[in-house]
Amino acid sequence: MREPTAEATKWSELSEHQKKSGFAAWLGWFFDGLDLHLYTLVATVFVAQLLASPVAHPDVAKYGSIIQAAFLVGWAFGGAAFGIVGDRLGRSRALVLTILTYAIFTGLSFFAQTWWQLMIFRFLAALGIGGEWAVGASLLSETWPKKWRPWIAAVLQCAVNLGILFAIFSVEVLKLFPGFESRWVFLIGVLPAFVTLWIRKAVPETEEWTHAQQGRQPPPMSDLFAPGIRRTTLIAMTLCAISLTGHWTFMFWQQAFIKTHPGVSVSAQAHVTSVALFCVIFASIFGNFASGYCAQRFGYKRTLAGFFAAYFIFMFAAFLMPWSLSVTYVLFAAVGFTQGVFGLFTMVLPPLFPTLLRTTGAGFCYNIGRVFAAAGTVFFGLFAKVGDFSQCLFYASFLFIPAAILALWLPTEEAIETPR
Repeated sequence: MREPTAEATKWSELSEHQKKSGFAAWLGWFFDGLDLHLYTLVATVFVAQLLASPVAHPDVAKYGSIIQAAFLVGWAFGGAAFGIVGDRLGRSRALVLTILTYAIFTGLSFFAQTWWQLMIFRFLAALGIGGEWAVGASLLSETWPKKWRPWIAAVLQCAVNLGILFAIFSVEVLKLFPGFESRWVFLIGVLPAFVTLWIRKAVPETEEWTHAQQGRQPPPMSDLFAPGIRRTTLIAMTLCAISLTGHWTFMFWQQAFIKTHPGVSVSAQAHVTSVALFCVIFASIFGNFASGYCAQRFGYKRTLAGFFAAYFIFMFAAFLMPWSLSVTYVLFAAVGFTQGVFGLFTMVLPPLFPTLLRTTGAGFCYNIGRVFAAAGTVFFGLFAKVGDFSQCLFYASFLFIPAAILALWLPTEEAIETPR
C-alpha cells in the first residue's frame, strides 16, 4: 500500500507523515554535515598537537590523511551495515541508531590523546554518518511523491551544506574564547543526540516497508549481485567509487593546498582555510538546486554526466597553474557549484533496488565509494610533493571523466523514477 498522498502536487496536500519524514531526514543530513567537517577544520593543528610536532612536519600530513582514510572506510562500512539494519528494523528506528552513533563518537574525539585514538573515534563516528545517508534516502524515496524528488534531494543536500557552514561558524566562535584548543570543536558534535528523542516519537515507519516485510524475510546482501540486479549494482558502485574518490581528494587536500598559497601568511592560514571552504560550500547550495532543475528537465543520467564533466573542467583549471588568491576562491566556488551533483544520488540510488533490499543496496553502492575514496585520499596525499598539493589535486580531477561516462550507463530514467 502506497502513501495516500503519494502524488501530492502542493505542500498542503502532503501528509503529516511525509512532512515529518522529510524534516527528520533534513535534520540527519544537517548534523551529518556538521560532524563531517569538524575534523577537517582542525585536522592539521589537532594532529600536530597529538604528535607533538610542528604543523609543517611530514608526519602531520601522513597521519592526518590516515585518520581521514579511516573515517571514509568507516563511512563505507556504516552505509552497508546500517543499510541491512534499516531493511530489517525499519527506517525510523535505524535513523535514530545512526544519529546516536555519530553524535556519541564525535563527542568522544574530544578525549583523544594520540593520533590512533582519534582515528578510532572518527572511524566509529563515520559508521553512523554513512548509515544515516542510506536510511534517510530510503525513508524519503518511500514517502515523497516522484515529482518532488529532485527538489527534496536539493533541500537535503543543502542541509549538509548548512551543517558544514554551521561547523565553520561554530569553530570561528570558539576561537574567540581565551585558551581555545582544537579538541573543543568535537563537543559540538554531541548536539545531534538530542534530535533522536523527537525522531523516535514523531516519525513512524513507512507504509511501504511495513507492508513489504510482513511475512517475508529480507533478502541477503548477496542478492545485490543476483541476475537482474547485478549490472545495476556494479555500475552504481563503480560510479560512486570513482566520483567520491575525486571529490574527497579535493575536499580534504584543498585545505592543505590553500595554506601553502604564496599569498597566505602563517598567521592568516586558519582564516584562509575557512574562507576557502565557505566559498565551496556556499556555491554548492546553488549547485544543489541547479542539479535538481536539470534533473527535472533533462533526466537524472544526463544531469549526472553533465555535472561530473563540469567538476572535471573546474577542478582541472583550479590546479593547472598558480592563480592569485582571489581567482583561486572563484575556482573553488565553481567546483563547489558542481558538487550539487551528489545530492541527486539520494533519489537516484534507492529506487533501483527492491523495497527490502533498498537501504542495503543504496547504502552499499554509495558508501563502497568511501573505501576507494579513503585509499585515494591517502594515495594522492603521500605522493604529493612536500608543501605542494596542486599536482595531486590536478591529477585527481581526471577521475570525473570516467564518472561522467558511467553515469550514462545507469538504468533508464523510468527505472530510477519508479520505485519497486
